[in-house]
Amino acid sequence: MTAEFELISRYFTKASPSARLGVGDDCALLEPEKTIAASMDMLVEGTHFFPKADPFLLGKKTLSVNLSDLAAMGAKPRWAMLALSMPCVDEDWLDAFSKGFFEVAGRYSVDLVGGDTTRGALALCVQIMGEVDAELALRRDRARAGEDIWVSGTIGDAALGLAHAKGEIRLEDQDALFCLSALHDPVPRVELGLALCGISRCAIDISDGFCADLLHILEGSNVSAEVDYAALPVSHAMEQYRMESIGESAILSGGDDYELCFTASTDNRSAIEDLGHALGIRLTRVGRIGAGKGLAVLDDKDRRMVIGKAGYEHFG
Repeated sequence: MTAEFELISRYFTKASPSARLGVGDDCALLEPEKTIAASMDMLVEGTHFFPKADPFLLGKKTLSVNLSDLAAMGAKPRWAMLALSMPCVDEDWLDAFSKGFFEVAGRYSVDLVGGDTTRGALALCVQIMGEVDAELALRRDRARAGEDIWVSGTIGDAALGLAHAKGEIRLEDQDALFCLSALHDPVPRVELGLALCGISRCAIDISDGFCADLLHILEGSNVSAEVDYAALPVSHAMEQYRMESIGESAILSGGDDYELCFTASTDNRSAIEDLGHALGIRLTRVGRIGAGKGLAVLDDKDRRMVIGKAGYEHFG
């Protein structure tokens, strides 16, 4: 057995009961029951995570950010494939990374059914696959004028944690732990996405920044939006920065939140509030979809705020 296949066998081969055939052949054999929802994300050292990042947390995040894409479609997670490049074989790193990856995989019943390894700069790429009823799938092109805009959890915390890690601000100990956890160990809203099917028709996960991702919905659905800045949900750590430029930037444009932004009819307000209570997730109504085009974020005096960079740009 070559070194590559030894690594795969030791760290990334586990039983995959949901597949006809999993890791170990040229292809996996899968038997879906519904429409397949598939997505792929790549994390690159120095671009998406710090050099010397904790491999256990990195393993968790590598899968979690992909699961967030399934959550945004209302899809049930099923299978994943992992492509990994690394400059050299570091068995301690691989052991910690794989444990983090499989901890999240076990939590959401995901089977790793294939992938690839090679020598190169540290980069991690996951293809995630899930199942969804195509008629109920949450899509960016299904927002309609008159609908409410909702956001799960709180936003801006990961960006605030990044600013702290870079030394741009100094958070108190508990706030720092909270924001750094949001940055390094995000929780995908899988249960929420599944529960929204039939209540909402349109959602996106907030990965590049609230404004940038909401704009994807507006462009896909050919609608406009008006958002109340004061209504945007923030944590205790963020509250003191809300009215400062660094806080405003984190809330409106900070990436890595992995919360869901979704739209729904005003008739479903009570159902959404009940859903938030049932799941133990904060769900906040932050604005309204309108006709026309464009995004307006209003301050507490109903003045239109100037939005600089809407969010993270991969080639900006």
